[in-house]
Amino acid sequence: MASTMTQNVDGERRMLIDGKLVEAGSGRRFPNIDPATEEVLGYTADGTAEDTDAAIAAARRAFDETDWSTNHAFRRHCLEQLTEAVTAAMEDIRRIDVAEIGFPVSSLKMTIDPNLPRFGEMAALAGSYDYEQPLPDGAGILQREAVGVVAAVLTWNCGFMLWSTKVLPALAAGNTVVVRPAPETPWGSTFIGRLIAERTDIPAGVVNIVTSSDPAVAVQLTQDARVDMVSFTGSTAVGRQIMAQASGTIKKVLLELGGKSANIVLDDGDLRSAVSMSVGLSCAVSGEACGMLSRLLLPRSRYEEGIELAAGMIGAVEPGDPWDPATVQGPQITAAHRDRVLGLIERAKEEGARLVVGGGAADLERGFYVRQTLFADVDPDSTIAQQEVFGPVLVVIPYEDDDDAVRIANNSIFGLFGAVFSADEDRALSVARRMRTGSVMVNGASVFGHAPFGGYKQSGLGREVGTWGFEEFLEMKGIGIPSAATK
Repeated sequence: MASTMTQNVDGERRMLIDGKLVEAGSGRRFPNIDPATEEVLGYTADGTAEDTDAAIAAARRAFDETDWSTNHAFRRHCLEQLTEAVTAAMEDIRRIDVAEIGFPVSSLKMTIDPNLPRFGEMAALAGSYDYEQPLPDGAGILQREAVGVVAAVLTWNCGFMLWSTKVLPALAAGNTVVVRPAPETPWGSTFIGRLIAERTDIPAGVVNIVTSSDPAVAVQLTQDARVDMVSFTGSTAVGRQIMAQASGTIKKVLLELGGKSANIVLDDGDLRSAVSMSVGLSCAVSGEACGMLSRLLLPRSRYEEGIELAAGMIGAVEPGDPWDPATVQGPQITAAHRDRVLGLIERAKEEGARLVVGGGAADLERGFYVRQTLFADVDPDSTIAQQEVFGPVLVVIPYEDDDDAVRIANNSIFGLFGAVFSADEDRALSVARRMRTGSVMVNGASVFGHAPFGGYKQSGLGREVGTWGFEEFLEMKGIGIPSAATK
């Protein structure tokens, strides 16, 4: 069945630098590939070191020489304009994410729509936040102010969400930004750049967007002394590189990185709901999500029952055209990433995991598809249990008791997300409190959007969402005032 959403995609090939929509200085462009068809959607400006330098210079000038960082009412006005423009263009934004990421239209209510309200929330916070507060004992004031120039280095799997949780908070807090979208998904950012240039009063240089097929552009942003902070979402491996690159100038670094999250089903838990959650998350975004519950931990007493449930659910999933409303699993982002996922599947077989369902590329004529895959009898120390696959692969691991489940869940370099299912809420909470992760769902109750989002260990540094995410982009200054101390 064809989608009711038109497939005409209004992409923007130009970058936004110093208030203007521009081509690359070299005149070069790179192709934007549709992962579902392997066809070229269109072309995007292929920025160079010179373009990046111009963007950094513009952001630096806008921060140092305008009142963007201190005129809170004006910022609110500008971000309200952007919210209105984005709201009016949501159908275009949805189409872009379907086309260049491969998000199925059936998943947009989860991947796109919940993030629109955050635009308005950040606009309001820009004007209402208490930037000056009294210090204890009347010693003076605590002033919070923007960090400065922020480099926002975006990954390819989150699309619109990263603007709501990363770029907008930075702007709302008074920073200027240079956005470097992933080359696999440039239009999600350049389209918003067009809205900024044409429909808002945001001053030139406050927002700059540099698209490039060259990874050196991101390196340049992390090393340039004019950049005060780097905010990055992506893999832990790249996060380590960014920390090293930023160390030369001691930049502030905000990292939202990988995960290998555990879904613990206690012996009295709702097994069907728990299995459905793990399977569903890996389907909806093709497993390309840091918060995917990719390790399903089952008690020995319900182990085979859980595997049978998971196999049935996964066996019913057919990867397909993301424009079809019946499709729940789309493609992987690129041929290279598909091959990486397939390589990890083969390694799991070699290391002794039992393949239950899937295990290979989907039988489709075109597109970067992998069949959703289920492994059982997985060694908790094996590669497939330890390494983030970032694909539609679910592993099932048995455990002996609650303590053993917690031990296995925490046996990871990651600590981003987790879940616990039990008929006894107090018991579930006891387990949740012992899990070394940034967020835990108890019996399916999500806190995303209601609590700070981020991870322990090598899942990242700092937090995103809400006031917590906004404050990551502020510095704190204590100012002693003699007259205040004598009052």
